[in-house]
Amino acid sequence: SRKVDIDKKRLGHQGEKSARRFLQKKGYKHLYSNYVTRLGEIDLIMQQEQTLVFVEVKTRRQEEFARGEEAVNHRKQKHIIAAARHFIQTNHLHHLPCRCDVVVVVMPVKGKTVIRHQEKAFVV
Repeated sequence: SRKVDIDKKRLGHQGEKSARRFLQKKGYKHLYSNYVTRLGEIDLIMQQEQTLVFVEVKTRRQEEFARGEEAVNHRKQKHIIAAARHFIQTNHLHHLPCRCDVVVVVMPVKGKTVIRHQEKAFVV
């Protein structure tokens, strides 16, 4: 239903903001949010020292059935990699090392938000 879609979108947006703040506290610089190409999209593009970090954010209310990391399957990775390569080419950043991270944000209706950061989840 439409309400479910809107709630999911809002939750995803909140999760991305939480992930961005979490990474910034770890010293990452925010470059871009929701980078969209026809090949795929990237939730966050950050920079850690000289390294470009393409971040997939998965936000959940709970993880009773599956961990958020499991949602970043091979097909999803291919789309993120294609979008990352597009970003690198468009911005002439071939000289920078890069990697793909996954950040899982679990935001229960009641209780504390939990954030997990998986560095080098897959390779560009």
